[in-house]
Amino acid sequence: MGWQPGPGGGTGTGPDHGPGLPGGAPPAHDPRLGLFAGDGSQAGPVPCGRLALLADELSGAGRRSPGATANELIGLLRAWAALESWAAGAKLGVIRELMRRDGTVSPGCGHGDLPETWSPSLRYELAAALACSTQSAETSAWLAWELQARLPGIGALLDDGILTFAKARAVIETFRYLSDTDAATAEALILGRLTGKTYTQVLRLAEQASLTVDPELAARRREQAQKKDARVTLLREPAGTAALSGRDLPPDEALAAMASVNARAGQYRESGAFGDTPMDVLRAQGYLDLLNGVPAEARIACAQAQDEAAEAAEDLAWAEARAARTAAQARAAHQPGTEPGAQDEAETPPGPEAGTPDKPDSRHCDGGVRLGPRDCPCGECDGGSLPDDGCGDPDNGSHGRGGETDDHGDHIRNRAQHCRGDDDDDDEPGDSSDPDDGGDNGGPGPGGPDPRPGVPPTDPVHRRPADLIVPLTTLLGLADRPGEIQGFGLLDPALARELAAAAVVSPRTEVCVTVTSPGGYAIGHGCCARPDRTSRSSEAATSSGQSPAGLPARLNLTIPATALRSLTGRASDADPWAFTPRESQGPPDGYGAWTLTLPGGRRFTVRLDLVPTFSCDHRYESHGYQPSDKLRHLVQVRDGTCTFPSCNRHAHESDFEHAMPYDKGGRTCTCNAGARSRACHRVKQSPGWNVTQPKPGWHRWETPAGRVYVQEPKRYPA
Repeated sequence: MGWQPGPGGGTGTGPDHGPGLPGGAPPAHDPRLGLFAGDGSQAGPVPCGRLALLADELSGAGRRSPGATANELIGLLRAWAALESWAAGAKLGVIRELMRRDGTVSPGCGHGDLPETWSPSLRYELAAALACSTQSAETSAWLAWELQARLPGIGALLDDGILTFAKARAVIETFRYLSDTDAATAEALILGRLTGKTYTQVLRLAEQASLTVDPELAARRREQAQKKDARVTLLREPAGTAALSGRDLPPDEALAAMASVNARAGQYRESGAFGDTPMDVLRAQGYLDLLNGVPAEARIACAQAQDEAAEAAEDLAWAEARAARTAAQARAAHQPGTEPGAQDEAETPPGPEAGTPDKPDSRHCDGGVRLGPRDCPCGECDGGSLPDDGCGDPDNGSHGRGGETDDHGDHIRNRAQHCRGDDDDDDEPGDSSDPDDGGDNGGPGPGGPDPRPGVPPTDPVHRRPADLIVPLTTLLGLADRPGEIQGFGLLDPALARELAAAAVVSPRTEVCVTVTSPGGYAIGHGCCARPDRTSRSSEAATSSGQSPAGLPARLNLTIPATALRSLTGRASDADPWAFTPRESQGPPDGYGAWTLTLPGGRRFTVRLDLVPTFSCDHRYESHGYQPSDKLRHLVQVRDGTCTFPSCNRHAHESDFEHAMPYDKGGRTCTCNAGARSRACHRVKQSPGWNVTQPKPGWHRWETPAGRVYVQEPKRYPA
């Protein structure tokens, strides 16, 4: 089978032949492809709608461009790039028209028919239409205004496909602080030099032009950026790690801060406690330690403890393997029919690496080899008298040959346990009555090991808690579901477990449980009451002024309603987490009183209440304007964030707002309430906007342009 016409003007191949294969006829050359040929010295076709249709037809199905030469393919590539810029310019042109219709032009303003200002309502209209943040919408409006009002030449290059949108934006932002006259002069200096330039080259030309027309611009721009644009941003990296950066900072202070980071990293490197850790990793650790107030000595001690624990665990594995091999050899020596010295290899357990039952390292206490004082895992003897891998009792100083392998192993275990920060204290942590510890607000008291052994806790009283969501099924070992942190993103199951464990250590952590529907919507919720008063150890630690460890958080543990029944009778004392009904048969319909057990054995009573998400019986209605605390909290849990479709402001930081105003008969109830950020609240009350709730939790926004957008309740990971 030869070439067959493909959809959209392209071609396809049959199963037997293809391009360049014997028997396959080459596709016919479309003479219109000649429009895209050239030597690079001439401009391509001017982008327009007709060019877009032609490029689409000649590119064909799968953009295989049948019959095109390599030269013509490059021409098609350049045409598509020009069309991309042309489309960006067209989008900004439509935004300008919306601005004209929204604002009022001031006579004599010098910016043509464009208004000087536009309403916040337009910003929200754009954000909803483009599914972007209101900040991005405002930036798009500003760029659209600049390209006609102040830099029409740059706007023309964007429309003609000579500049990409990113390059045009770089020029606009560079000329931002120039006067209108100076901006026009600087634009004239570079207009004829931008063709074929990279982003960096365009940026350098713009900076040179701006400094030429206004030599003081750099200082003014820097001062303005430091005053208005300085910020710290937290981002989630693709690997699930975090990025924390400061932007538009004062150069002198930023340079001094970097010098401090380098100095701290140098301390870590010189200590020798970090092995071959790359310097960049040490800088990152130093950066975080300086921000969190962790002294260098504490970090170094932590690294040394972890290294010693790893060495102790490794030596313990070798000691146990050698003991097992010795036992196997002894059994083989007494087995009937076995020649003296023979060993039944089938009963010989290999070492940590199969085939190497003896540790191939002089660090191991092997017969006749005298090791240095740091080489014995116990860290106290020189190892020179340990041919049988045996230390004596380390507590009475006997390190002779009479020691047994198990004694040495126990000593290594104790060392490893100490390095991990474990102890044998049987005291259980109790609750705290400190009003700041979350005890009266559902938060567990302090207790449990520091998740970073050796590092002193640094938990400032006014540190804002993280909004941490972790599926209970993940903590209970029933599933591997991701967690989430508001403003950061998803957490892989392992990291979710780690952060949940760190959160429950902090006395300022508040713990809630949310029951979800199959779709992930909140349908039940309960907050932890005061913990059982089984111990006062943690309370004493808090009252003594010790700063507790951990990650302060609003920890929301989610679980599907379908999984609740399977938890009845499942709890085990060995489980670090447990969630069990207080009634033996379980509460009716999965609600009622439950017991949440946290790592360390602390227990909390959780009373699950219905969250009206699909229907409302007005059980939580307040008869005044202000909601009750429970009503406000349940609305926050249900909505999760501000209910404007493109706003991500957390519900805790948003207003409790009536869809139908209270003074017009609106209920103070879940079926007429939603979380709105203060800015979104104001826009909702501006002319032309209308918000209703077709059912509880579904917020229907109608804009002045007549567009309708519906925001559903938050979908929780469960």
